[in-house]
Amino acid sequence: MKEASTIFLLAENRLLRESLSRLLRKKSDISVAGECGQTAGAIHQISESRCEILLLDEATNSRTNPNLVSQILDAIPDLKIILIGMDNDEESFLQAVRNGAVGILVREASAMDVLAAVRAVARGEAVCPTQLTLCLFRYFAKQGQGVPYFRTRAELGLTRRQQELVSFVAKGWTNKEIASALHLSEQTIKNHMHRILRQVNAENRYEAVETVRASGLLA
Repeated sequence: MKEASTIFLLAENRLLRESLSRLLRKKSDISVAGECGQTAGAIHQISESRCEILLLDEATNSRTNPNLVSQILDAIPDLKIILIGMDNDEESFLQAVRNGAVGILVREASAMDVLAAVRAVARGEAVCPTQLTLCLFRYFAKQGQGVPYFRTRAELGLTRRQQELVSFVAKGWTNKEIASALHLSEQTIKNHMHRILRQVNAENRYEAVETVRASGLLA
């Protein structure tokens, strides 16, 4: 039997947290690893829980820190984030996608929609409001084939942050130097590099650089 998917809930609204927690705890295929409001130690709590999926209330995200999704993913690169309660707004939606969210639910979504989204993301799928799907297609169609970031993302699966890290490594920078330049912890950089090696099938950081360079995506 497949192990239960581990979930963490991050929301300022206590009623929302407790309601979703009660719903999810009743499901045998889901395990709630923890829950909290936005505090200085929230990212550490999420990391310590070793959860696979984070349910993040968009009100918490936008009110406390518009870059929260990016910061969480910098610290926990393999985490899958579902934003719940978003406005039905194209720019907010596209920004969430750019930041790295893999699931997005608008304000009108029901508790059952949240449950379905968790299960879909656990299966490796993305969740997108049907009414916003067209704007996503239009957005990527406008990018063109010549933009390095999108080519790197499509061909090697590297995010913008990962591509940035590879460019630093190509210059001979150490993890410590990169961490200092990006105001991140050295462990976060190590986590990113480990994931990059897996994604480009390289045995070491320099082989990773050459793989990206061979694709014509690094000068």
